[in-house]
Amino acid sequence: MRVLVAPDKFKGSLAAGEVAENISTGLAQTGALCVTLPLADGGDGSVAAALSAGFEPHRCEVADALGRARTTTIAVRDGSAVVEVADSCGLTTLPAGALAPMTASSKGFGEAIRYAVGLGARRIVLALGGSASTDGGTGMLAALGYEFLDGSGMPLQPAAHNLHQIEGIRTENAIDTRGTDLVVASDVASPLNGPQGAAVVFGPQKGAGGADVDRLESGLQHLVAVWARAGFRAETWAQTRGAGAAGGCGFAALALGAQMSSGARFFLDLLSFDDHVSDADLVVTGEGRLDGQTLAGKLPAAVAARSAPTPVVAVVGRNDLTSHTALFRDIYAVADFAGSDTSRDRARTAEALCTIGARIGRSYSPAPTDT
Repeated sequence: MRVLVAPDKFKGSLAAGEVAENISTGLAQTGALCVTLPLADGGDGSVAAALSAGFEPHRCEVADALGRARTTTIAVRDGSAVVEVADSCGLTTLPAGALAPMTASSKGFGEAIRYAVGLGARRIVLALGGSASTDGGTGMLAALGYEFLDGSGMPLQPAAHNLHQIEGIRTENAIDTRGTDLVVASDVASPLNGPQGAAVVFGPQKGAGGADVDRLESGLQHLVAVWARAGFRAETWAQTRGAGAAGGCGFAALALGAQMSSGARFFLDLLSFDDHVSDADLVVTGEGRLDGQTLAGKLPAAVAARSAPTPVVAVVGRNDLTSHTALFRDIYAVADFAGSDTSRDRARTAEALCTIGARIGRSYSPAPTDT
């Protein structure tokens, strides 16, 4: 039996490659022939997934969320580059247990984009998950040569706490990205502003209290007005699905002329999923938690749709579905095998995934025939 093991990460526990490896270890115990294809949907882990699929790593120096120097990795192959917020200036770059909702910056992400442009990438995939900031992408754009000016015409160091002070935008020194195809691969639906926007929905996850959320929301509204006064289509950008991703980096990407794409579907194409599934008798996919959002188009659902008619089994950390779905032939949850929540216990999660892989192998292996 040939099995394609193509999961997303188990967020906070195991990377997609580790999930795939442990499931495959269990499957191999039953004689299954496994091919692993760690996947991503444009969130954190996107660079790692691209590297697992054969992209080459390129390391560059950037500023983390607090402006400290760090090394990030971008993935490059055949003129395409994958650049990620999470590993450049995301939440994981903050000191352990610390959050900085008003001071964290997206500058490091812009520096990584600039590095990819310098490599001559013809297409740059912007992976926006795992961000620490809500600066409307001003830090990102500043790293690309945009200047944000105060009321006296003096340049500001852009950050969420001083969005209200921005009164002008200077673009003369911005790098030219017109020869580069910029793609935001994301399944975040939030616009920049409003009750479903960057500040209200994602601000609390980054440590913003009620007053902070209000200040962030009004600061982002002010930023849109400044862009509009400068003659840009800022109101349209702000209302676009995905503009609120990564604290407004989606909005900033639209200012650069980026195209929005479904993260799940885009990465399936980027990582040549169809070529891999064509030889499989069974597909195993999954993510940390299976719920109603999964069925609305997240990665496991996209895998199931693209795999048909090949049967698909989902392996997840937790199964929070309240009704049956025909998308998956079976659903296995680590929590059911481990007896408790293992989301922060890497060793127990890995052990449970091996056990589940063996269970799947025994359940789906062809029955022996008489000779």
